Amino acid sequence: MKLGVVLPVYNRETYVGSALRSVLRQREAADLDVIVIDDGSTDGTAEAVRSFIADGAPIRMFTQANAGVTKARNAGLRQLANDTEFVTFIDSDDISPPGRFAADLAYFKADPALELTYSYMRMVDQIDDETLEPVAGCDDRIFRGVHLSAGIYRRSLVERIGEFDEDLAQAEDTDFLFRIFEQRARHVFPETIALYYRHHAYNLTRNVAESRREFLKAMQKSMRRRKADPTLGDLRGFVQVTHPSGEGAPLRP
Repeated sequence: MKLGVVLPVYNRETYVGSALRSVLRQREAADLDVIVIDDGSTDGTAEAVRSFIADGAPIRMFTQANAGVTKARNAGLRQLANDTEFVTFIDSDDISPPGRFAADLAYFKADPALELTYSYMRMVDQIDDETLEPVAGCDDRIFRGVHLSAGIYRRSLVERIGEFDEDLAQAEDTDFLFRIFEQRARHVFPETIALYYRHHAYNLTRNVAESRREFLKAMQKSMRRRKADPTLGDLRGFVQVTHPSGEGAPLRP
């Protein structure tokens, strides 16, 4: 199984090495092809990535003038190898937990018609960059939220859905996922934790006003599509809050 991992990055010298290490430690689970799109970084990001490439890691890096995360993700999709069967994403400041790829890819092996696994995310405010695990006692929440890294996507599904909407400066991931569920993609919701989302002062979504505005744009686009075509699927059920106790309640975006 060849798994393409798209990682857009802009000025994340501090974090990108940990993100790459977390992916590369899972090389036994799949034939990895890590596609890094450097979106015009001006710090030491590119050098940090090149150090992994020099050590023989299955990473390909492409550099573009700064154009934003949406265009960077599309650039990554355009670089998928011809024999890539599955696609996932990771942000440059997040962590892929050990065993995640093996656990979720097993669902595809069991069901050749499956198009998507969509797992939990764990939001934490402290990561031990040696162990790549959340620090004991840190702020810690587990939920099934809107995040590209929560999914592993069959390549044919990505091609059916199309590229990210470049009209959206943020929430392009939300729009992409909305389109997937509108199309009633064959999916499962594993119990796997797909990523550790590192909550820090420089998250893109810290700009609350812009994040809210872009999310509403994505929601409006979905509402228009569903109004124009009532056969499209709704969005209920794919976002769910789950506390560490195991208790949870569905959210309806």
